[in-house]
Amino acid sequence: MFLTNLVIIRLLILAFLCFLLALSWAPFLIRTLKKYKMGKSIRTVESAPIMSELHAGKSGIPTMGGVLIWLTVIVVAFFFWVSCKAPFSNPACSWNFISRGQTILPMGALIAAAFVGLLDDYLNIKRIGPKGGGLRVRHRLISYTLIAVTCAWWFYSKLGWDVMHIPFYGNFVLGWLYIPLFTFVIVATSNSVNLTDGLDGLAGGPLMAAFTAYAVIAFSQGKFDLAIFASCIVGALMAFLWFNVPPASLFMGDTGAMSLGTALGILAMLTNQPFLLPIIGLPFVLESLSVILQVGSKKIRGKKIFHSAPVHHHLEKIGWKESQIVFRVWMISLLSAGCGVILALVDRV
Repeated sequence: MFLTNLVIIRLLILAFLCFLLALSWAPFLIRTLKKYKMGKSIRTVESAPIMSELHAGKSGIPTMGGVLIWLTVIVVAFFFWVSCKAPFSNPACSWNFISRGQTILPMGALIAAAFVGLLDDYLNIKRIGPKGGGLRVRHRLISYTLIAVTCAWWFYSKLGWDVMHIPFYGNFVLGWLYIPLFTFVIVATSNSVNLTDGLDGLAGGPLMAAFTAYAVIAFSQGKFDLAIFASCIVGALMAFLWFNVPPASLFMGDTGAMSLGTALGILAMLTNQPFLLPIIGLPFVLESLSVILQVGSKKIRGKKIFHSAPVHHHLEKIGWKESQIVFRVWMISLLSAGCGVILALVDRV
């Protein structure tokens, strides 16, 4: 019990540290992005008439805000890891949460996806690429897939993971099929988070709820380093949301959505609870499903289901205020994440 309490204290302090650190340098990041004109580029009326109509006033607001989240977490993790390399006894070493079996892989994937997203953000800002700038959809999916396949291979060949858990049913040995399933989870999660990041605070709230849920699940499994990693992301996300809630002064950008979506998917795999991810991340599922239904309906029926997809743009078009959409999605995400945690804990009884 004493050891568990120490871990909880460490977890909360590190999350708070990430919050304070991110909050302290966010103004500098915003000023720098403004100075170099790294502002949101809104798509043209020709390519996206509804988007252009609804979000014209957001043009120029600094984007790439995801840097605030992932760089803060990496700096904090690196600081305590380096403290363990000192030639003298260092009490900070006991706070290190980088470990081969739990956090190296999600951190590596977080950084890789962040840099792909950073490139996409830059191309979008400079209007380099099709339809007003940015990577093509297929190039994003290829990037997600390459990162996911690399991680899946590491899981399967280096960590020896080939077992998938189905809640209340049991474990199944998948062998090499673990690799394509892992890849699907990561690609689907990354893409869904990216689709959700369309309104002030819309992606940040559900991400905070989902990472908190998986921090609790990891903690219940004794994967303390993984729980601390997830908690540090929550702390940095809270600081980001301070500047991102309506009306936003900083946008997450693809560097945030892609990296955090990738990390969330890997957390689901490391805790062996990917089948709870659609519940824990229900808003992401609904947003992604609305796009699938819209594209499918247009191709099969030649008609739209929604005024615009993802569904949050449809709700805007029919008259919902942005703050209404965002805070109601936050409530849904808190409830669904809570349900996911309950199912995970009951499953272990």
